[in-house]
Amino acid sequence: MRKEPDMPSKIRQIALGAATALAVVNTAHAQPDDRAGEQTSIVLVHGAFADGSGWRGVYDRLVAKGYRVAIVQNPLTSLEDDVDATKRVIERQPGHVILVGHSWGGTVITEAGNHPKVAGLVYVSALAPDTGETTAQQYEGFPAATEFVIDTQSDGFGFVNRDKFKAAFAADASDSDAAFLRDSQVPINMAVFTTPISEAAWRSKPSWAVIAREDQAFGEGMLLHIARRMNADITEVPGSHALFMTQAQAVSEVIERAARETRQQAGETTAARAN
Repeated sequence: MRKEPDMPSKIRQIALGAATALAVVNTAHAQPDDRAGEQTSIVLVHGAFADGSGWRGVYDRLVAKGYRVAIVQNPLTSLEDDVDATKRVIERQPGHVILVGHSWGGTVITEAGNHPKVAGLVYVSALAPDTGETTAQQYEGFPAATEFVIDTQSDGFGFVNRDKFKAAFAADASDSDAAFLRDSQVPINMAVFTTPISEAAWRSKPSWAVIAREDQAFGEGMLLHIARRMNADITEVPGSHALFMTQAQAVSEVIERAARETRQQAGETTAARAN
């Protein structure tokens, strides 16, 4: 005759079952961005004259929602170097990737976004050359950004002019935050702007664009032209070129939408293949 478990054993079994069920629920809530059963990660790519620390507000918001987030530190020495740095981070992420770029970072994700893990691209007041086009060519036909003055050194690397920095780069940041951005600038090799894109990822992958209305880094109409050419989902927000920092909530919301919509598209594709 089989011996029935005693009451303490039954209680332990019930408790273990409840704990397991709770763990499953918590895991589901911690990963809101699963695409067809596969996690979506987010990779953030900074632009010229900055480093990845400016993404902190976006990072904190997305991590709090349960997303896996990684930040690229671009060397800003060449397009190839920055693309390689971005691909190294993409390779480390589980599942599919939403690739986000600010300013020059938009050129980087346009090339690096051809990686098979990348499911969607988010451009944050960002450049987005077409196949065979250089970054510099995108400025043609638009008025000059007179506030955005770059001092180029004898070695070919550029900094944003110290006296113009706040007005040009971070007008809506506090004086102390703008001063820190100014004094922690990462110079960029100005030659990167003459390097053409080999294949524009936005030609084959969905894109979203967040545009700061008071961005002084680009001539009037340039960012909207770039976004419309990509057929991107466009969101305009108040703010300066530093919107990746000063408008972290709005930027995070667009990134989340990109993650949800690529997940939905992946689910629809999986269902269609099954039928």
